[in-house]
Amino acid sequence: MVDHHGFAWYELLTTDIAAARAFYGSVLDWESLDASTAGLAYDLFTVAKTPVGGLMDLPEQARRMGATPRWIGYVSVDDVDAVAGRIEQLGGTLYVPPTDSNIGRISVIADPQTATLALVEGLKINAPGPRGPAELDQTGRVGWHELLAADWKKAFAFYSGVFGWQGTEAETGPTDSYQLFSAGGRTLGGIFTKRPVEPVPFWLYYFNVGDVDTAMARVKGGGGRVFEGPFEVPDGGWIARCIDPQGAIFALQGKRSAENIRQAPAAEFGWSTGWGGFSSRGRLLVDEAGGKGRKPGRRN
Repeated sequence: MVDHHGFAWYELLTTDIAAARAFYGSVLDWESLDASTAGLAYDLFTVAKTPVGGLMDLPEQARRMGATPRWIGYVSVDDVDAVAGRIEQLGGTLYVPPTDSNIGRISVIADPQTATLALVEGLKINAPGPRGPAELDQTGRVGWHELLAADWKKAFAFYSGVFGWQGTEAETGPTDSYQLFSAGGRTLGGIFTKRPVEPVPFWLYYFNVGDVDTAMARVKGGGGRVFEGPFEVPDGGWIARCIDPQGAIFALQGKRSAENIRQAPAAEFGWSTGWGGFSSRGRLLVDEAGGKGRKPGRRN
């Protein structure tokens, strides 16, 4: 029985498995393990021999429907069929109905605002998940989950109703534009209303790295792109949003060396300002005079 409905697995659907394997191996120091079956080519991304994610080809049917490479998170549930049925009742869509797969019984869904997510029952892979969670700050693993929604209040109500996620407060107190959520007493991420520049709602996953500058350099060297950041968050960490060579969006979070900060200070404009003064971790950013969203790295 699942203790709580938290994220249990992550999968990259891509158009070039070999290239993606090499790219993420360089950026995140991941190794890979062939876990293919007779009917499916499938790789496992591993950290210290522990599986942390899967890699597979973006299905042809999905490509015909206009799907592009992406990361998808799996939420662990007790009964995929029942949860999938409830999602449909609440206005969501089943892209893949409940199906037995190589990792367990799964379903790929879209919430009522079209953000894609997946469900898994009986995860077969020995991966860090709700029944044995790894620490969220461990290098090479997902440390934060963020939903860029069309309407964050409606989105939070949906996920709370389906998975029982609870709202938690930011360190600076309650906010009216960024909702932190928790499962099993652990804060897992945040939900907020996306900017107009993001064309569709989507889930964004933050990978922990030892040094953000090193990881960004590897992203660029491997043919990917850093399109926002790095920006500082009040706990002293730094974040950056990236796109891999095939077009999948992901994010990095970690530390920067003092030398790199001096040589390339964070931009005054961009991510934090565009998000109404809130960092990716839902904490209020202020300038030295107390104004919102001008200078990252200070708390109210």
